[in-house]
Amino acid sequence: MSTRAARACFGAWILALTGLYYALPNAHLYTWAALGYSCAAMVLVGVRLNRPERRAPWYLISAALACFTTGDTWYNLVLALGREPDFPGLADLFFVLMYPLLTAGLLMFVRIRAGGGTDRGALLDALVPTVGLGLVAWVYWIAPFTRSEHLSVLEKLVSIGYPLGDVLVLAMIMRMVSGAGRRGGAVTTIGIAMVGLLISDVFYGQSQLNSDWALGGPVDLGWVVFYSLMGYAALQPSMRTLTRPADRISLDMGRHRLFWLAAAALIAPAVLVAEYLQGHEVEIARGGVVDAPVIAGAAAVMFLLVLARVGDLALAQRQAGARERALRQASATLFAAATADDVAAGVRRAVARLWPSDHRYHLDIPQEVFPGEAEIAMRLMPAAELPHGDAGGFPYALYGTQPMPGGGYGVLVIGGPEAVLNTVRHSFEALGAQVAVVLERIALTAEVSRRDTEAYFRTLIQSAADVILILDEDGAIRYASPSAEALFGHGDPTGSPFAELLAADSQEALREVLTRVGQGAGDLDGIGLAADRGGRRVEIECDLRDLREDPTVRGLVITLRDVTERRRLEDDLTHQAFHDALTGLANRVLFRNRLEQAFSVAARDGATLGVLFVDLDDFKEVNDTLGHAVGDQLLLTVARRISAIIGAGSTAARMGGDEFAVLVEQSDSADAAEDVAARLVAALAEPIEVTSTDGIVHQVSGGASVGVATSRDAENATELLRHADLALYLAKGLGKGAWQRYQSDLHTAMVQRLEMRTALHEAIEGEQFVLQYQPIVELAGARVTGVEALVRWQHPVRGLLGPFHFVEAAEESGAIVGIGSWVLREALRQFAEWRAENPASTLRYVSVNVSVRQFRSADFTDVVRQALADTGARPEWLLLEITESLVLRDADKVLADLKALRAMGVRIAIDDFGTGYSSLSYLRQMPVDVLKLDKSFIDDILHSRQQHALVDAIVTLAHNLDLAVVAEGIEETGQHTALDTMGCRYGQGYLFAKPLWPADIPALTVSAELVSR
Repeated sequence: MSTRAARACFGAWILALTGLYYALPNAHLYTWAALGYSCAAMVLVGVRLNRPERRAPWYLISAALACFTTGDTWYNLVLALGREPDFPGLADLFFVLMYPLLTAGLLMFVRIRAGGGTDRGALLDALVPTVGLGLVAWVYWIAPFTRSEHLSVLEKLVSIGYPLGDVLVLAMIMRMVSGAGRRGGAVTTIGIAMVGLLISDVFYGQSQLNSDWALGGPVDLGWVVFYSLMGYAALQPSMRTLTRPADRISLDMGRHRLFWLAAAALIAPAVLVAEYLQGHEVEIARGGVVDAPVIAGAAAVMFLLVLARVGDLALAQRQAGARERALRQASATLFAAATADDVAAGVRRAVARLWPSDHRYHLDIPQEVFPGEAEIAMRLMPAAELPHGDAGGFPYALYGTQPMPGGGYGVLVIGGPEAVLNTVRHSFEALGAQVAVVLERIALTAEVSRRDTEAYFRTLIQSAADVILILDEDGAIRYASPSAEALFGHGDPTGSPFAELLAADSQEALREVLTRVGQGAGDLDGIGLAADRGGRRVEIECDLRDLREDPTVRGLVITLRDVTERRRLEDDLTHQAFHDALTGLANRVLFRNRLEQAFSVAARDGATLGVLFVDLDDFKEVNDTLGHAVGDQLLLTVARRISAIIGAGSTAARMGGDEFAVLVEQSDSADAAEDVAARLVAALAEPIEVTSTDGIVHQVSGGASVGVATSRDAENATELLRHADLALYLAKGLGKGAWQRYQSDLHTAMVQRLEMRTALHEAIEGEQFVLQYQPIVELAGARVTGVEALVRWQHPVRGLLGPFHFVEAAEESGAIVGIGSWVLREALRQFAEWRAENPASTLRYVSVNVSVRQFRSADFTDVVRQALADTGARPEWLLLEITESLVLRDADKVLADLKALRAMGVRIAIDDFGTGYSSLSYLRQMPVDVLKLDKSFIDDILHSRQQHALVDAIVTLAHNLDLAVVAEGIEETGQHTALDTMGCRYGQGYLFAKPLWPADIPALTVSAELVSR
């Protein structure tokens, strides 16, 4: 059965029962019960037929009607049995219970329609008349009960409960009427029903007060109206809107609303006037105006509510003004333009707003229109290749072309730094699209103004880029602009259903839109649909205008535009936000998101999740020696190898620099992550061919260290990442080109390392470092000619520590710079002291090691110069030992610093010569004086013919280049003899002396020779 038929049947039924009720007084018990219970049942029927989104409010209303009817039925039953109903009695219990049930249902309507929020303006508008009518109820209805002398306390409470319940229901219905949203038939019907209830309750209360109540009188009509209209409201289709959030419509202070608020605010003065008109004698009899405090209080409350409402209106006005200013500022740049010159000026202002304020730019907009055709485009071009315009001295510029409505195209040139141009390019592309819309609008406006006839207007519409369709009631196309053929790739679509032009996945969206329009949704904007144009998907954005009531159109007007490129740009921007620009892998943000989701799923399923941190070994050497372009090639190849190893089920990401991460999806054990780590190490160990900028092909290593961690050892995703990082740290520390799994003691080791760094800085401040010196002798005569300063740490707890225990940590923390400066000063001070004590000493110099980090500090040469000046040492007494790797990096800067030191008179030595990463060609280019052969060369010269020949060749080369050679690590007499025979002049090692304290050195320099030991 339809709701219309149900309403008709219900109306006939109510009319029949009402007639029977008044026609058959002896049947009141049955006719009234049938009337009330049928209305309660009809609410349930309405819920069944209309299916509202929330049914609980209607169930409460049905329960309220049933309670009210039950009270009436019990009351009528007692009368039918010939007895006088008790007051208060069981019937009053059901009567009073009806009010909280009804109020709860109405309150749920209010909350749902407000969307769960608070509509302060509507609440204030409802409270003012509620307080006013509540005051009337108090003075003329509630207060008389409280002053009645023939009623007991319980009778007074029950009698007061009825008007209080009515006031509460009144507040709810006023709140519904004053709230946001369109007030449909159901709201109006419920409001009339509440009026009927209030009228009958008022007369019933007065009759109780006067003890003249009679059943079957006209007062019962109000309750009949209440019963029947509540059931009728549930049968109306608009009842569904009461359980949906209401549309936000303007609640401005219109004349009608202002009239009712003013009338309600005048209730209190009106009551005072009525009290006065009752006469002075009545006031004397009552002992004065008994209700004066209540009237004054109600007047004050209504005054405050009106003030609050006025304040809300003022605030809303200010907010509306702020929004209007913001909209004007946003649209004034371009959309206020009326001519092409205005557009150019608007573009200049828009560029100034879009361009970063901390960078300079040059904007050139040629005034001429160039012949030919061009699309809307914004390309990054070298300045030398610009067809038109000027880049203002910048090497690169954005070159934009813009078709002009009258034919030809215009040009926009923006010169600036390349990086900034790339950053703002997409923004200026969007600006170009806006300019196209504005230019087209200007052209159309001018043409419409010039030709104000229907024929020319039709021509303009047909030439517009947007497609305009008019649909009739059944969705068929009654009119289509000519641009529809280009959009859909078919002939004229007039007469065919609009749905047939759309892709399959847009059919449901179209049906939903048409359903909303049929339900009175009005105009709709920004509807996303898609069409299939010759096998290519076209993304469409639609605006719909419901002009079925317009006699000139009588249909739905749909404006469509092709937004495929815009959607592609949005997709590209989204991809860039979550992927690495160089490798195309996921970036740190996307990897973290996927890890957190996968961790939650793995925790739920009891599976194991693996995370791998991959860090390339010696990547910085590749960048420093071959350039960043080659480094990028290496990173791309590494990314491809990682993706090939892990497959489609896992996620690879570039976390930054040369660090990658891999998310190994769920498995039953940690073996899957370890297997991937092993395969990654093996795959990346294979040499990689790269091409430098000069076209030379190089083979470089992509070897990497890998840290492995699983979710079984972590409580959350953050801890899992930290574990993988610690495992990578362990892999780096134990040797490159390998993988290590997280171990619980890694955290302890890291803490110890941090403690070591802190202790190093404290050691510098506490002067806990000391120096030992190892003699350097002439091999021919074993005479001590120099000493090498060796730093030791006199740890307050662990005792004397060698460099092995702290140098690496000092390098990482930067403390090595402070330690190195102290070593330099202390060594020079001690050497100057030895020379002052014994001018005839055989010592000629002291050798001091310089770390790479210390040498690269900006003021190192100044530190050396100041140390010489402070200690009184002569520059030729100082020999600085630098590593081979330092010479190979930043060659120009290193060369300049070495020349500055040599200019002072300081000599330079290459320490651990032969263990570096390059050839010997730099020896003739760099200003060095001494080569120190590493101990690894000396160990095998007595047993390896090749090693002996290699050392001999190095010594010979050094002599040819006028370089002195010092052999390190001499421990056997045979090594001493062999080196002396080769022509190596100097050596040091345990054969001559171990590192000694400063007090032991002078004794070795008195005699001409040091006895070998």
